[in-house]
Formats: sequence, C-alpha cells, structure tokens
Amino acid sequence: MDAQELIFDRHSVRDFLPEPIAMEILSDILQAGRLAPSTQNRQPWRYIVFTENAKIRKLAVNCGLIGLSNFFIRQAPCLIIACADLKDNININGQDYYLVDTAISFHQLLLYARSYGIESCWLAAFSEKKLRNYLQLPTQWKIVAMAPLGYPKEKKGFYSKTISGLAKSSQRKPLEEIVRFM
Repeated sequence: MDAQELIFDRHSVRDFLPEPIAMEILSDILQAGRLAPSTQNRQPWRYIVFTENAKIRKLAVNCGLIGLSNFFIRQAPCLIIACADLKDNININGQDYYLVDTAISFHQLLLYARSYGIESCWLAAFSEKKLRNYLQLPTQWKIVAMAPLGYPKEKKGFYSKTISGLAKSSQRKPLEEIVRFM
C-alpha cells in the first residue's frame, strides 16, 4: 500500500474480525508511533495496549457514561490508549505541545497499521477521570485518545452505518475552505 492509499482511503472502522494481531506486527505498529516527530524531541507519548478481549470488554464498561457509545470496542482484538506524560511536555509561548506531539505519534501508528490491513477508529468519547482511575495511571499522565484495532469485517454493521451517517464521515470540506495562500 503506498502513502496515497494509506491516507486517501483511511476511514473509521468499527466492525472487526476476531482474528488477533500477531505480536511482531503489533510491535512494528508501535515502533511507527515511537519514531514520530515531537517538539524538541520530547516524545511525551505513552501507550497502553490491550490484546485480550476479556480485558477490552471490562475496559469498555469503565469509560464513563459517554464511553458507553463505544460499546463496539468490545469486539476488537486490540485496543490502544494514547497517553501523554506531562513531565515530557514542552510549553512554548504559553502553548503546551503534549497533545500535538501525542496526536502525531498516534496518527502515525494508526496509519502504519493500515499497511498490514489493520484498521481502527480514533476515539475521544470517554471520561478521562473514570478511565484514569480504572487504569491507575500516574498523576502526570493525560489520556489523549484511544483506538480499537483489528482486521475489518467486509460489511459495516448497522451501528457503524448509523454513526458514519450521523457524523457525515464521507463529507470533507473543500480545499478552498481550509487553505489560505498568502
């Protein structure tokens, strides 16, 4: 899969086959995130990886009320939570960069997973407080996002079709609306 295909054909996947991701492949995917650029090479990202379905199902009910909308993660063979360690944050001109740096790393990791035919869905619907307590995270860690990963089913389920439609997932703003040449 070339870079154009990795980026242009990416979409959120919520229906996964139960097939596990081989540890060698998962290690490569995590390396892709590790190698991402960051502000002054601070590398604030930390990843929590779940590969046991029973643990993913338990985590799904510990994401708070808003997290209940993510019930589909219970079927994923892998789930990764992207956190940032604030001790590795850098603040320049009043701007913290841990969110940007961790998002770059996580996105790079998720895009690279596609080269193995592994799809994902970036999630922000969770209660950080509830999830933080459940995971017993160090106080200086912030949860940035999480994503289920797996080999996609051929057809979208009802829930996936409904969410994609509500989110207008296939609609993108035109370049003229988001780019300003000077």
